[in-house]
Amino acid sequence: MREEMLKSILSELNGTSADIQASAAISTDGLVMASILPKDMDEDRIGAMAAAMLSLGDRTSHELGRGDLEQVLVRGQHGYVLMAHAGPDTVVTVVTKSSAKLGLIFLDIKRAAESISKIM
Repeated sequence: MREEMLKSILSELNGTSADIQASAAISTDGLVMASILPKDMDEDRIGAMAAAMLSLGDRTSHELGRGDLEQVLVRGQHGYVLMAHAGPDTVVTVVTKSSAKLGLIFLDIKRAAESISKIM
């Protein structure tokens, strides 16, 4: 039941922008709890990479005196990977096209993260 609720939130998130190509709710240890991914993306690989990036981001933020980590942004030649905490043990990960309007997508991710944190 929880997975269905998570998928519903992710589906709504993906529907907010044609630039969002994939999204997932992932535990901080890399377990994918729910995802909406294209067939060419491996769920386990995304979970592992998100956990690694989140861990590095947390450490970097604290070591450099920036406080608690809020978001991780990775920009590649073909788009972005965005991560945001959705409660203490969950992260929302979104993959977008390079043409994505990040301000709007960050707002949508924040809303999705708040919804996810309420059911986790």
